[in-house]
Amino acid sequence: MSKTITSLELEDRQVGKNLYSYQKGAIDKIFKCFEEAPEDYHLLYQLPTGGGKTVIFSEIVRQYLKHHKKKVLVMTHRIELCRQTSSMLEEFGVDNKVVSSKANLDDQSQYSCFVAMVETLNNRLQEDKLDISDIGLVIIDEAHYNSFTKLFKYFEKSFILGVTATPLSSNIKLPMKDNYNELIVGETIESLINNEFLSQAEIFSYNVGLTSLVVGANGDYTVKSSEDLYTNNDMLTKLMQAYEERSKGKKTLIFNNGINTSLHVYDTFRSAGYPVAHLDNTNTKKERRKILKWFRDTPDAILTSVSILTTGFDEPTVDSIILNRATKSLTLYYQMIGRGSRILHNKNTFTVIDLGNNLHRFGPWGADLDWQRIFKSPNFYLDNILSDEDLEDTFRYEMPDELRAEFSNSDVVYFNIKETYIDAVRSGESSKVVLERSIEHHAKICIENSEDLYDALDLAKKLGDDIDYRIHRYTKCISKSTFNFVEWLKNDYRMKLRAYLRSNFDEVFEEIHGRPAET
Repeated sequence: MSKTITSLELEDRQVGKNLYSYQKGAIDKIFKCFEEAPEDYHLLYQLPTGGGKTVIFSEIVRQYLKHHKKKVLVMTHRIELCRQTSSMLEEFGVDNKVVSSKANLDDQSQYSCFVAMVETLNNRLQEDKLDISDIGLVIIDEAHYNSFTKLFKYFEKSFILGVTATPLSSNIKLPMKDNYNELIVGETIESLINNEFLSQAEIFSYNVGLTSLVVGANGDYTVKSSEDLYTNNDMLTKLMQAYEERSKGKKTLIFNNGINTSLHVYDTFRSAGYPVAHLDNTNTKKERRKILKWFRDTPDAILTSVSILTTGFDEPTVDSIILNRATKSLTLYYQMIGRGSRILHNKNTFTVIDLGNNLHRFGPWGADLDWQRIFKSPNFYLDNILSDEDLEDTFRYEMPDELRAEFSNSDVVYFNIKETYIDAVRSGESSKVVLERSIEHHAKICIENSEDLYDALDLAKKLGDDIDYRIHRYTKCISKSTFNFVEWLKNDYRMKLRAYLRSNFDEVFEEIHGRPAET
């Protein structure tokens, strides 16, 4: 007699098929903790962006409701995540009620699972419109955000499971270890890449002077100071050059710190004839849907935005990420890069352009971070992150490959300003000789790669980034770096370089090449 297969058994088989071994292992660890710990235990689970956190906790909800007589609440911090979570739970066969601001809760007794945005839930609980007396499991998505902790008082007899890619609190004054008893660390980014669950990031970092940035009350750079830096012509030119060197023709997502910056970026790319769109939190839902559809359907689309796509946005066709901003937040750094890590059948790598020294501050995306230590001693980790001044002290300007090819006759194109300054001071010379020797060096490499004065002057125009780097290093040495003074020095340096070439070209050319210059 054949056995009748129930719908629940079919569901079990389908779910099992959709889960990877590391996801099943994570679920086993979490349930083991759930079974052994007190009912009010707070557990934190870490898994990189793209590893399937929502899949894992959706299966946990399904299994919990199957074996327990209590209900489940899932909390998110954004409405998009609320809808995505509800849909994923439905895919796992879990009927759920979204507790939105407009939701009718008269039928809440018919549901065993609720999905709510944190602020909406807080309002509903204060109004006493949601019955949470029978909630046994609370799941918190993107648990590193501190907005959730104010609700913990309502769930003193519930098991709380927080999930995050980065178990480091968004508020350094409220460490996660104060709200969670234990951390379970999931698969590493390196492991997920090696097993073809995530794409490999190819990161290109462009040194940027950040000492003008101001850190705000939230511990990250202020929008105003960021916009002052990233909307100037030099930075917009550097952004365009970096895009054309590394990402031209690729579907590109650009992250900025400030709407004004993003609009400047939009204008810059639009003027250059590239397909580009801008998105920020002032766009309507209809506009947002239209822009994201255009972005999805356009192979070489460029989308410039202001951090709103760091969570709750999944577009696997993104092939290039540009960090057109600096951040002090490790979490934000990982979230931004993670938007390009989704793997496709024809995509196992993606490009990252870093224009905020973030790579030097946090290390490569996917580096083997000790999350347990960061969870237990967040201040120790944060205190050991290099300051912007310390970071810039380690920088050394490197010509882009295309430009370096134009100086192929020169063995050495680097000039050590700091070392030259120290030698000058020890010899009792004026600090001005440092820039004089730098100009002589720049003139030399221009003449080494020219046949006439016009060639040399043309090459000198292309040394803008190197000149700016040397000026910044020089002003650090002399401890004088007001904006007007630095700008004056940059212009003065360029004028003196051109004048030096005009006055000394013939003599230096013959000295280098052993023959007179062509006339």
